Amino acid sequence: MAASILSRRAAVFCRTFKGISSSKPTNSQCGLLLQTASYNPRPLKLNLREKYIPDKDDRETPEWQKTARYDKKLFGRYGTASGIDPASLWPSHEQLDKIIAEENEWHPPLEVMLKNIKIKEKEETRKRLAKEKLIAANMAKMPKMIADWRREKRESKLKQKEEKARRDMLLSQARERFGYAVDPRSPKFLEMVAEIEKEEKKRRKLVKRRLKEEQVAAPVTPPADSS
Repeated sequence: MAASILSRRAAVFCRTFKGISSSKPTNSQCGLLLQTASYNPRPLKLNLREKYIPDKDDRETPEWQKTARYDKKLFGRYGTASGIDPASLWPSHEQLDKIIAEENEWHPPLEVMLKNIKIKEKEETRKRLAKEKLIAANMAKMPKMIADWRREKRESKLKQKEEKARRDMLLSQARERFGYAVDPRSPKFLEMVAEIEKEEKKRRKLVKRRLKEEQVAAPVTPPADSS
């Protein structure tokens, strides 16, 4: 009945298309269209009501149907009718130990989770106290650090001032000696500075020796008698 209805609809479609199109369709085209509309495929020869239990000894059986994973599927689908021993589906001791280890790692018991939380909180508290202690120690050193920084700054400014005064004095001496302004990078100026430093070194040694001689020549007064 369905085929006859499709045939009639196909004939109507051919007549409609013939009236609309400028070119006339051939009989072979209409016949092909009718044959397509009346096509009724044959049903597949499959018996889905019977259980499919693959033969593992058969060479044509795929390898994936011979695995333990497929046996689990068969047992779950057909139960004991699959002919599979349920004991063979249970994991071995090694596999069971591996499963337990994975569960303990990714899903630990509540006691272990609480213990890990306490350990983590204790470690965070220790780090926080150590940080607070370090901050307190640094704050206690802060006044001394500020005083040292200010002292170093004053000494640096004083040293720069003294170096500038010495440089100006040496330039003035060089101008008096040579009669013109000398470049502080010139060999003449450097030689003059070396001579002056040598004379100053001799003068300091002489003063030190005189002080030592005066200390030796000075009479030693005996301590007064307390009686």
